[in-house]
Amino acid sequence: MLYLRLIRESFAFAMQAIIANKVRTFLSLLGITIGIFSVISVLTVFDSIEMKLRKNIEELGSNVLFLQKWPWAMGDANYAWWEYMKRPETRLQEMEEIQKRSTLSDAVAYYVATERNVKQNGITYEGAAVLGASHDYEKVETINLGEGRYFSQSESQSGSPVAIVGDKIIKELLGDADPIGKDLLVFGRKVQIIGTFKKEGDNTFGKSNDDWVMMPVNFARNFIDLNNDNIGASIMVRGKKNISNEALRDELTGIMRSIRKLKPTAKDNFAINETSIITQGFDQVFGVVAIVGWIIGGFSLLVGGFGIANIMFVSVKERTAQIGIQKSLGARNSFILQQFLFEAIFLSMLGGLVGLLIIYVGTVLVTKFAGMELILSFKNIFLGLSVSAFIGLFSGLFPAWSASRLDPVDAMRSTF
Repeated sequence: MLYLRLIRESFAFAMQAIIANKVRTFLSLLGITIGIFSVISVLTVFDSIEMKLRKNIEELGSNVLFLQKWPWAMGDANYAWWEYMKRPETRLQEMEEIQKRSTLSDAVAYYVATERNVKQNGITYEGAAVLGASHDYEKVETINLGEGRYFSQSESQSGSPVAIVGDKIIKELLGDADPIGKDLLVFGRKVQIIGTFKKEGDNTFGKSNDDWVMMPVNFARNFIDLNNDNIGASIMVRGKKNISNEALRDELTGIMRSIRKLKPTAKDNFAINETSIITQGFDQVFGVVAIVGWIIGGFSLLVGGFGIANIMFVSVKERTAQIGIQKSLGARNSFILQQFLFEAIFLSMLGGLVGLLIIYVGTVLVTKFAGMELILSFKNIFLGLSVSAFIGLFSGLFPAWSASRLDPVDAMRSTF
């Protein structure tokens, strides 16, 4: 009950200070507000980006390995690009050999992508991502269809001129018309739309499937030279259930070395990539950005801390006589100390709450009008309030200590 009374009185004194000295309190709390806004807004933006990144990585599949010419590297200072550029691209025939030889894989697919303009009734969509994929692509990576269907086995084998098209291309070229059965001009050839991708929005890794035109690789090979060593082809391999990526990697390494007839002493002339490489690289980037955010916001929090300390010193000065009366009536030093500490914490948390409110309004506006989903998480709200409380505690400690050490007789004389 004593502590509840103490908290209630401290809150009342804090509110009196705000009401009586609005401008002074506003300017003093501005530093806390700006500091919390700076730190938590940075964390909110990058938490939202990281959330979307991890979602996209999950769609790629944590148990999927990518056989490619180039290894993925996130800030690797020893990236030997001059060696990697001499490597051959992965081939469609190599995918077929892996399908025959691998015992640990559940599904294997090949794909190659290029940029092309897509036309329909004289309207051109520029820079569409045209993807040629083998039939088992849907077994390796999740395909979210909006309408229509995936390629049939016969369409994939014969290289039929059919395609699954992204939402953005459909909207620009066909508007609200039913796209299924309509034709597009790709590579100068008519291609029939048999399916559409669900609208995805911006993708962390670049273009989303809203910009895709996916077709059987046996049709795309008529226009893309699959033997070219600069086409960015990939073989995706999904491991069986309970098979580790390490075991699958070892098997694929042996198969690829055998297919390419590499000598025992020769280096691998291919790369086996996995999504954990992306995750680790972005973890480092997000860690650096978070540190920068804390440094920038730290200066504002420091200024805000001095502002809280200033308010508390003025508050102690104005209530010196009241402190003397309280102590003469038996109030202990700890009671006076806690009273002013609670007041400092309340004031600081008020500034933090204003900063969090601004961030929340910002996330709503950005999500609604900018098309980027931002989420102010409970973790960041708790962090913002905790930092505000700590700043209030630290800033109010010396003023509260000085108030608790006042002599009651000298304090009551201050009224005269």
